[in-house]
Amino acid sequence: MDLEYLAAGLTLPEAARSLKISGLTADSRKVQPGFLFAAFKGASVDGTRFAPNAVAAGAVAVLCADDAVAAVRAACPEHTVVLGAPEPRQVFAGMAARFYGAQPDTIVAVTGTAGKTSVAHFARQIFQAAGHPAASLGTLGTIRPDGESYGGLTTPDPVALHKELSELEAEGINHAALEASSHGLDQFRLDGVRLTAAAFTNLGRDHMDYHATVEDYLNAKLRLFSELLPAGGTVVVDPGEKYADRVLAVAQARGLPVLSVGETGRDLKLTGRKPAGAAQQLTLQTVRGEYKVTLPLIGRFQVSNALIAAGLAIAAGIDTGTALRALENLKGAPGRLELAGKTKSGGLVFVDYAHKPDALDNALAALRPFTDGVLSVVVGAGGDRDPGKRVLMGEAAARQADLVIVTDDNPRSEDPATIRKAVRQGAPDALEIGDRFEAIAEGVRRLAKGDILCVAGKGHETGQIVGDTVIPFSDHEAVLRAINVEGNT
Repeated sequence: MDLEYLAAGLTLPEAARSLKISGLTADSRKVQPGFLFAAFKGASVDGTRFAPNAVAAGAVAVLCADDAVAAVRAACPEHTVVLGAPEPRQVFAGMAARFYGAQPDTIVAVTGTAGKTSVAHFARQIFQAAGHPAASLGTLGTIRPDGESYGGLTTPDPVALHKELSELEAEGINHAALEASSHGLDQFRLDGVRLTAAAFTNLGRDHMDYHATVEDYLNAKLRLFSELLPAGGTVVVDPGEKYADRVLAVAQARGLPVLSVGETGRDLKLTGRKPAGAAQQLTLQTVRGEYKVTLPLIGRFQVSNALIAAGLAIAAGIDTGTALRALENLKGAPGRLELAGKTKSGGLVFVDYAHKPDALDNALAALRPFTDGVLSVVVGAGGDRDPGKRVLMGEAAARQADLVIVTDDNPRSEDPATIRKAVRQGAPDALEIGDRFEAIAEGVRRLAKGDILCVAGKGHETGQIVGDTVIPFSDHEAVLRAINVEGNT
């Protein structure tokens, strides 16, 4: 591809306009002959230092920030084409979009602190129920119509993302649902994705190790609506969620159509909700009249997630009745309030990905109505992440559960005991068992008929990060092993 087309909007030397670019990367180790290398300055690594290595490996052009152009030119051979931009990450995402070109015809995206994975997972299922080959991309990886999943970064880098979208389109997949993380939005990873609709779930405390303030965190989320969603694209929101008013203000300022859901919503208005075993019976008022829907999931937050997913599908052209009927066959996302085992005595064990205070609150609140006896939770907090939420995790656990067992999550480079101590400040009466399997086993051992144990924090993950090592560990497998150890079935 000619550099002139790839770098649309940038000023190029005359001789460089017809330069052929065979690939793009921001990782100097992945450079091949004919590539363009993007040299970004990160929080801990300055990518401009690797520009000479990239050129030596065959890069014919380097993209960097305006203020780094002189240094990169001085460090690289004279023939190297060096391009500067005020915001090179955004320019690079546009390049990736042009390089790969094709995308599914209909793409929806969802952002928020909790619920992104479930909403994308549900939207894919609704699209498929309506007869459209669909995929979802996010924390669980890319899930295709056949259920195949691989990868697993909430918002991939722009080259990986646009390559994936192009491949999905080539396979005949014409609908896709994306998770949009605050990191991905802040770093322009989704720029260039052609969106039909975008949704907001909620906002709680998270990623304060990356964002300076909650306002910064929110503003990163709002980019999805203020900059990425094109004119005419629909905003889907539950007005009853915190900070939804900020999303609605952006929509109003831009004149974007809004599809609102939930108890205070207008388009999919929830007027009734009651438990029905391990399901919920919903009554919804719509412009098409009243619908009765049995949602095969527990928890109020799952109702909001399901309605937001239905809203995205409707905004993308799916018939209202078709979208709502599809809710009755939804399957929950792996590791999201997933039943992992049942003891011989009749106790139930659920695994949930909740690693944020609000998410833990919601998960335990969802399980409480189904608990006839003791509700217990195994919980921890990650190392090298926002330390301020650790005590909040403990407080949420102590507030909602009858028994709290504090254990290790992913301690990474930190002292696990220090992390556990911080969590216990919010749950001073908790048991403390550092070994995660032993903590789970203790929770299982205490279960009696009518009791429920929630193992929180890791969900679908299959590894525990200790130092620089990823140790194979699955909460699901640990639960089954603990049940077998106790001689249960």
